[in-house]
Amino acid sequence: MHPINSRVILRPRDPRRSTEFYRDTLGLAIAREFPGGTVFFLGQGYLEVSGHGGEGGGGGFALWLQVRDLAATHRELAGRGVEITREPKCEPWGLHEMWISDPDGVRIVLVEVPEGHPIRKDTRPPADE
Repeated sequence: MHPINSRVILRPRDPRRSTEFYRDTLGLAIAREFPGGTVFFLGQGYLEVSGHGGEGGGGGFALWLQVRDLAATHRELAGRGVEITREPKCEPWGLHEMWISDPDGVRIVLVEVPEGHPIRKDTRPPADE
């Protein structure tokens, strides 16, 4: 199998409310719209908000979104009235993280990868080996 594209699909309880949250509150750019759904750009992937979900919350599902500047993102989202469910902090694994939730309770982990962190390093052997 060789996937050439991917996206996360959310089936929210209230599609209009969730679309407004991702578009207007978080400010995600729209990749495309279709009857019954919206696809947002999500860094190197996509987030589709479409259909209707059940009454349950996000459960064990979470979105992991890397940002360039977590402190600036914190100020921006707090200024928009987004509830910060966990304030920014440096995790034991070296990433700076902050948590928020969407209208259905889906946890969104906002992450800044600091300079020198292993995620920023190419661990593959040189091509000539």
